[in-house]
Amino acid sequence: MPKVIFQIEGASEVAVECGVGSNLLEVARLANVAIDAPCSGNGSCGKCRVKLVGGELDSIQTRHISDEEYAAGWRLSCSSRVRGDCTVFVPDIASAYQSRMKTADLSSPKEIAIFEACEAQLRESGIVFENGFRAVTVTMDEPSLDDTMPDDERLTRVVQDATGAETVEIPYAVMVKLATTLRENNFHVCVKGELKNGTFRCMELSAPEDVTIAGCAIDIGTTTVTMVLTDLVTGKILAKGSSGNGQIRYGADVINRIIEQGKPGGKKKLQDAIIKETLSPIIANLCKTAKVNARSILRLSVGANTTMNHLFVGVDAQSVRMEPYIPSFFGWNGLLAGDVHLPANPLAPVLIAPNIGSYVGGDITAGTLAAGLWDKDEMSLFIDLGTNGELVFGNRDFMMSCACSAGPAFEGGDISCGMRATDGAIEACVIDKDTMEPSLSVIGDPGQKPVGLCGSGIIDMISELFRCGIINAKGLFVRQGDRVKHDEHGMGRYVIACPEESETQREISINEVDIDNFIRAKAAIFSAIATLLASVDMPVEAIDHVYVAGGIGSGINMKNAVNIGMFPDVELEKFSYIGNSSLAGAYAMVQSDPANEKLAEVAANMTYLELSTHPGYMDSFVAACFLPHTDASLFPHSRQEM
Repeated sequence: MPKVIFQIEGASEVAVECGVGSNLLEVARLANVAIDAPCSGNGSCGKCRVKLVGGELDSIQTRHISDEEYAAGWRLSCSSRVRGDCTVFVPDIASAYQSRMKTADLSSPKEIAIFEACEAQLRESGIVFENGFRAVTVTMDEPSLDDTMPDDERLTRVVQDATGAETVEIPYAVMVKLATTLRENNFHVCVKGELKNGTFRCMELSAPEDVTIAGCAIDIGTTTVTMVLTDLVTGKILAKGSSGNGQIRYGADVINRIIEQGKPGGKKKLQDAIIKETLSPIIANLCKTAKVNARSILRLSVGANTTMNHLFVGVDAQSVRMEPYIPSFFGWNGLLAGDVHLPANPLAPVLIAPNIGSYVGGDITAGTLAAGLWDKDEMSLFIDLGTNGELVFGNRDFMMSCACSAGPAFEGGDISCGMRATDGAIEACVIDKDTMEPSLSVIGDPGQKPVGLCGSGIIDMISELFRCGIINAKGLFVRQGDRVKHDEHGMGRYVIACPEESETQREISINEVDIDNFIRAKAAIFSAIATLLASVDMPVEAIDHVYVAGGIGSGINMKNAVNIGMFPDVELEKFSYIGNSSLAGAYAMVQSDPANEKLAEVAANMTYLELSTHPGYMDSFVAACFLPHTDASLFPHSRQEM
C-alpha cells in the first residue's frame, strides 16, 4: 500500500498508508490531518492547497491553481488521488482553523468593552450578576480513636457551618477521592461547589490555597469558536481564546455537516472535531494562561446555532434539515461536562442557550439577551453576521426572528484570499480613486504583513471598488490599471498585495467569483431584513436602532455596508457594532442565574419566521444580487464616483 507523508507547517510529520487511487483529502481526514475544505471537497473553494514535495499524485488542475503554481507542485488535495508513495507539504494557511488558535489577555479596550456593555445593559434592566458557586476553605479535627466520625459527616458539618446550607450533597466523583484528599492536606482543604435552595453540592476538593472557581463561556460558530474563562465569584475575565471550528473540513455550512454526520461513524467524527480538536485545546490554553486547574471549571455555557448544538452533544441532526425541520431539542437542562468529555470538572453543568427554530439557535437568543432588545420600547433590528445570517426585529412587546443562508463569506470562506479575523487579516481598506492604490489596515502587531481578507475587510474592499468605478453593479471589472489583472479566461481580479508584500509570499487579490459570492451573501442578509419587516408590515423607517454582531473584524464600516446594499439605508447614527454578542450572552449565562432565567423568557417570547416558505423571499433575494440593489431608490446614499 502507498505511504503518504504529510509535512505540516509548524507541526510534526504524519505518515499514513492508503489504497491506490485514494482521495488525498480523505486520506488526510482519516489521518486526522487538519486541512481546511469549506466546500467539503467539491473543488470550488480552493482552500485545501497542498504542495507535492515528492512522489506522484493524479491531480486535476483547477482554476484555483495557476500554471506556475502547478509546475511548482501546488495541488488541491480534494482534486488529487494517490498513485504511490508521496510526500505532501501542508501549509499553515491550509490548516488555519487549527494552527491559528489564539489566546488573548483582553488588554484591548474594545474586547473589554463588549463584556462590560453586556453586563451594564443587564444590570440596568434589573438583572443581578450572582450565582450559587462557592469556594470555602475548611479545617476539620483529624479522626482518632476517640473521634471516630466518618469523613463524609466530618466534611458535611464544617461545610454547613461555612455556607449555612441545610444539607450537603457529596457526589460519587467527590466521595471516591475524599479520604485521600483529606489526609494529603491534613484535613485542611478547599471545598468547591454550588449552594442552591439550601443544599450545597460538593463538586471538587482541593488544596487549601487553590480557591479559584472558574466558568467557561463558549460561542460555537459554524466557522469560528471563541471562549472566555471567567472567575465565577468576581466576574473577572481571566483569558480569552479562539480557533477555527475543526468541523470545517467536513463542509463550510451546516447542511454539509449534517450530511457528513449521517454517514457511518459520522456522529462521533463531527463530535470529536469540535470537542477533541477544537474546544479541548482552547480550554487547555486558557487554563495555562490563567494558571487555573481545569477541574476548577464548575460551570460552562454554550451559545451556538441549532445544528452546532446537535453536533456538539452528539445528537442526530438529520431532522434539522428535513421537513418539517424539527430538531431533537430547543433547550436542554442536565448536561454535564463529563457527559461530553470536556476538560473541566466532570460534574460541571453545561448550560445551552435555547434554540428558537431549526436555523435560529442559541447564539441568537444569547445575542438578543446581550443586546437588550427585550427591554426597549424602541424598534430594534439585531443582525448576526456569520455563515448563517440571523435576524431579530422587535422590542419589549414582540420579537420576530429569521435566518438566511449567507454562506461563509463573512468569515472569509468562499473567498479565494479570505480568512478569519486573526493576525494578518486585512480588516479595513481605502482605495485612491485616481491611482487605484489601496491603503490597508492589518490585524496584528505593527509591521504585520497581510495574509488575506477577513469579513470587515471584504466589505470595505468591495465598497471601495464599487465607489471608485473599478467594478460595476454586477461586480465585474470595468476599469483598467496596474492593480486590475485578467486571467486567460478573462476573469478579472484586483491585486491587493503583491507576493513580496504578503506574509505568505503569495499574491493577495479579490476576483469576480469572490465578489459574486459576497454579493450573494449580502443579498441574503438584505432580503431577509426586507422580508422580516414586510411580515410585520413595518417600513424601513420604523427601525430605531440596528445592532450588528459577529466576529468578522474589530468593527464594520457601516457606511460601506450600506453602500453595497447589505444593510438598509437608514441614518448611520442608528447603527452599533456590538462584536461577538453570542459570547457576551454566554458570559452572562455562566455568571448570572437571573440572566439564565431571563434568557429562557426571551426565547419563549420570540417568534420564528421560516424564510424558505415565505412567498416573497426569493424575489427579494434576486433583486438584491446587485450593487447596491436593482431598485436604486432604496439606497439614496449609495454612490459610485465616475
